Amino acid sequence: MVAGILGEKLGMTRIFAKNGESIPVTVILAGPCKVIQKKTIEKDGYNAVQLGFKEVKEKKISKPIASHLDKYKVKPIKHIREFKVDDSNKYLSGTEIKVDIFKEGDKVDIVGISKGKGFAGAIKRHNFSGGPKTHGQKEYFRSVGSIGATDAARVFKGQKLPGHMGTDRVTVKNIEVVKINLERNLILVRGSVPGAKGAVLVINKNG
Repeated sequence: MVAGILGEKLGMTRIFAKNGESIPVTVILAGPCKVIQKKTIEKDGYNAVQLGFKEVKEKKISKPIASHLDKYKVKPIKHIREFKVDDSNKYLSGTEIKVDIFKEGDKVDIVGISKGKGFAGAIKRHNFSGGPKTHGQKEYFRSVGSIGATDAARVFKGQKLPGHMGTDRVTVKNIEVVKINLERNLILVRGSVPGAKGAVLVINKNG
């Protein structure tokens, strides 16, 4: 069975357990995903299936991707990812993979792109404490401070400085699947996941 699926983050809400506990959950539209291509050990050196998510108009995808999809007789799809499987020969192009590969109580790893926060200073980006703010101090209390050695005459690689913050690939592990709605292809997971509303997520079974 495929160990993962693609989904779209719809937002956060909360549900109540039978004992009255309020559980914060992220609602994800998980699939359905179509099998596009299968990779085999004989031909490619490993077993995997290529899944596509979210059908779009052909003009919204590049010509190489359109040609690739046309080769396997699959309609234009926006997002394509590979997932490893034990035996890829079980899958045919066009087969749908749905949210029923998961069940309530499963643990999953979710990969997404974190929210972009633009250009940020060192205090916001790296949690610096800032400089003194007492009388007589000049306005440098949000600056980075010393960034080089006296003898090196250069800034060392890896120095924490102001810069672009966010839009990083983030993996959140061991998230519990709280509820699944098979009719609407929804999966509700405990807590938050990376990305803004509408972000594409990769949901992998843990183990």
